Amino acid sequence: EPLYVVKIDASGRRVIVGPKQALAVGEARLTDINWLGGDFTGPLQAKVRSLAKPVPARLEGDRLRFDQPEYGVAPGQAAVLYDGDRVLGGGWLAETTSAADTAPIMAVSGNHSPA
Repeated sequence: EPLYVVKIDASGRRVIVGPKQALAVGEARLTDINWLGGDFTGPLQAKVRSLAKPVPARLEGDRLRFDQPEYGVAPGQAAVLYDGDRVLGGGWLAETTSAADTAPIMAVSGNHSPA
């Protein structure tokens, strides 16, 4: 089974790898949340990739929780929140939490060259 880069720890000089499932994101913490027309407490849709369709989610405090695991979601991306076609607001992804029940399976440290 192929392994995928799940995280890069530059300060520790480590690359964290795991199976494709380890790339699935279940939730993200948002910062700098801005609302257009006041806070919204109902079900919403979130879009974190420019070409992706908005997906069902809910916002609990600063936590954006996806109804289904999402792929290609990473800190630094913007999240735009919708109610149907109406833009509710958005924020910046500060950190993500894996949807997988287990941690990545391998860490590679130091200077490694391909064989």
